[in-house]
Amino acid sequence: MKVLHVTYDMRIGGTEMVIKSLVESFNNTEIDMSIFCIESPLGPWGQQLREKGVNISQFSRRAGFDWKLIFAIRAHILRNKINVVHCHQYTPWVYGALASALTPAKVIFTEHGRFFPDFGTWKRKLINPLLSLLTSNITSISMATKNALIKYENLNQAKIDVIYNGIEPLKKLDEVNIAEIKRSIGLPSDCLVLGTIARFDPIKNHTMMLSAFSFVLKAFPNVHLVIVGDGEERANIEDKIERLGIRQNVTLTGYQSNPAPYLNIFDVFLLSSFSEGTSMTLLEAMSLSKPCVVTDAGGNAEVIKSGYNGFVTPNNNSDAFGNAIIRLLKSENFMAMPEKSIRRFEEKFSVSTMVCAFREKYMKLGKGE
Repeated sequence: MKVLHVTYDMRIGGTEMVIKSLVESFNNTEIDMSIFCIESPLGPWGQQLREKGVNISQFSRRAGFDWKLIFAIRAHILRNKINVVHCHQYTPWVYGALASALTPAKVIFTEHGRFFPDFGTWKRKLINPLLSLLTSNITSISMATKNALIKYENLNQAKIDVIYNGIEPLKKLDEVNIAEIKRSIGLPSDCLVLGTIARFDPIKNHTMMLSAFSFVLKAFPNVHLVIVGDGEERANIEDKIERLGIRQNVTLTGYQSNPAPYLNIFDVFLLSSFSEGTSMTLLEAMSLSKPCVVTDAGGNAEVIKSGYNGFVTPNNNSDAFGNAIIRLLKSENFMAMPEKSIRRFEEKFSVSTMVCAFREKYMKLGKGE
């Protein structure tokens, strides 16, 4: 059976990580996977997969609605005798569903996340039920995303299944390496480390996290905050740090192509976003047994079971976020949370769980069920 993934590109991101995991997991099995990117350049993960022999096609989508792209995907489906077309995100779904019409191929659409603030348009609400008729199954990466599809996209809830993102667990570093990383960025060996990894974008709401952290310092003066990332918000973030007077307790590492070593040194992982789908970095933190404090954005509350492997707080509320961190650090349950975090990850968010769920769908559709 042949499955074609239709996506924007294969750069480094959550959607691309899911596609890469699926392709690599099904390599040398009864399911033959290929990729059709509707935009260029291909991206580093696409290059890696191509070097491993994965069939990847590219098309440079033109501005506006590109009718030629529909015919290109359709020709690819027929030429390669594709059984299932798996469209990732909205625009690839529009083109993939229309291209698959009147071909033997069945269509799956996966919504990987929502913008903030979320909203619908009358055009989408009109066309989406028609696209749904051309689609055998819709999946979302969280219940929150599913609810958004129902509310804003006029899609039938009965047709939408939730399949959580899954990842391979990160490798845990030993105490010697962790101590070395701390030394390399000037952290005391005995300090508690709170940390986050995210691009410096307004949607990640770093400034709220910093306000909350300044409050935490009053209760835990030896706590240090490590922020990994870079981007357009850097000046605002640095200004906020100076205005709060917390420079000596905050480290900005800048962009790191491999942030996993820094994630290893965190005692608690923080996620302060206004909006999320299912955060891959949050899953990575759980795979390293990190308790987490997150905002109630997107699927965060489905990943973190509040009071079990961390805490979920109201969105954009620095007082609640800071109090949750203090509550976690003071909790008698704090020492047990790492074990609970990895347990929850293994039960719901491992790559094998995700792959099994999609395999079942591919096989059913391939058999015409």
